[in-house]
Amino acid sequence: MTPLLWGLVAIQIAMGVFDTFYHHEFTERLAWRPSQRHELNLHGVRNMLYALLFLVLGWLEVHGAFAVAVIAVLVVEVVITLMDFVEEDLSRKLPPSERINHTLLAINYGAILVLLLPVLMGWAFQPTGVKPAYVPWLSIIAAACALGAALCGARDFAAAKRLGRMTEAPAAHLAEKLPPRQTVLVTGATGFIGRRLVASLTGAGHHVIALIRNPAKADMLPPPITLITSLDQLPDDARIDAIVNLAGEPIGNGLWTDDKRREILASRVNMTNEVIKLMARLERRPAVLVNGSAVGWYGLWQDQVLSESAKSHVCFSHELCEAWESVAQRAEGYGVRVVCLRIGLVVGTDGGFLTRMLTPFEFGLGGPMGSGNQWMSWIERDDLVRLIVHAIARPDISGPINATAPIPVTNGKFTEELGRRLRRPAIFRIPAALLHRAAGDLADELLLGGQRVIPNKALSSGFVFRHETLRSALGAIL
Repeated sequence: MTPLLWGLVAIQIAMGVFDTFYHHEFTERLAWRPSQRHELNLHGVRNMLYALLFLVLGWLEVHGAFAVAVIAVLVVEVVITLMDFVEEDLSRKLPPSERINHTLLAINYGAILVLLLPVLMGWAFQPTGVKPAYVPWLSIIAAACALGAALCGARDFAAAKRLGRMTEAPAAHLAEKLPPRQTVLVTGATGFIGRRLVASLTGAGHHVIALIRNPAKADMLPPPITLITSLDQLPDDARIDAIVNLAGEPIGNGLWTDDKRREILASRVNMTNEVIKLMARLERRPAVLVNGSAVGWYGLWQDQVLSESAKSHVCFSHELCEAWESVAQRAEGYGVRVVCLRIGLVVGTDGGFLTRMLTPFEFGLGGPMGSGNQWMSWIERDDLVRLIVHAIARPDISGPINATAPIPVTNGKFTEELGRRLRRPAIFRIPAALLHRAAGDLADELLLGGQRVIPNKALSSGFVFRHETLRSALGAIL
């Protein structure tokens, strides 16, 4: 084991640690994605092999059959890595940074094999035996790396086992209230909410027309569906019974600079304008437009209970939702019923705000934000899909409707329930001043501010929530 070889191994370890924590844990959150169960099992086996290699090569010089066994482990590791590449391509779309990192890992690992295999082949032709090969500091570091790899492997196996219990229920029953063979146009179809809505509609035998800006995301949606990349592709005689407009730039994935605010606003207003233009030229107009909005329409409040008749406080969230709803209301001029969903925080494990909380909470680093007294009006994702279907099916529902569970909770209560469900403490409070300094208005409105919203219109129309309490929702999805 030469210094050059150990240097390449150190580079491999550094890139592997970056890939594991930055990609697998924090950005891709593989441990909470049921679709990645097989990938996690492959990662677990590979990490255990790494642990064995670090321990053996860091402390021993192996000869004969033992050297052959180490070569066999290296071959198995290569096979598992190739299987992992195939699994990743089949089950998820890797971000560019992860693809680049994987390429560098493969190149560096190839260089390691070029230097290591001749050494092992030389050892293989010697009589079978083991000699101590302690190198100050390097052997200690190798042992630490072996321990880290083993812990990561155990984490991968445990996460994969958990994902085996987190099987998602079939979606077809969520759309059972619709009349048969409806044609529904869905914008934002590949989003966190849109994916589940499309799955429920297709599963129940309805025809879905999905507007997708990025064709590469088409495989996220279950067939059979009609895919379009522009509403101009629909002919004037197209039959559409309902439109669900959910498209819009995410509001929580970057600081609210002036450019970001304009992008967030334009993405919603422009898309909704395109929907109105489509209605204007259709020979047979849809019966209903279910348009996205958010509880941010009400602005920032303290403990006041907010129903659909409540007034608003001015802030960016209100201005955004007000502009979005105002454009959608123009559809009424074409005889289309309009429902504006004022959506709360949507609870689910493969998207939305909860996914950003799971990893820190799982490692015992979760806790309230600021005082923890701000209200969080939430809704479980399947309940939201059912409410969308309910709004389509009920001709007596129009105007704004609060898409939130009947029992909102404070941020402190939310973190307490999440910690309880994960069996982890939730004691690391994030100071409000720190959040404000880091994220400005985004933190003030989305993290530190809140609304205590209740779904009066949904309840009075006969809608029944399957998850009225946060404990029930978390118990169903985690």
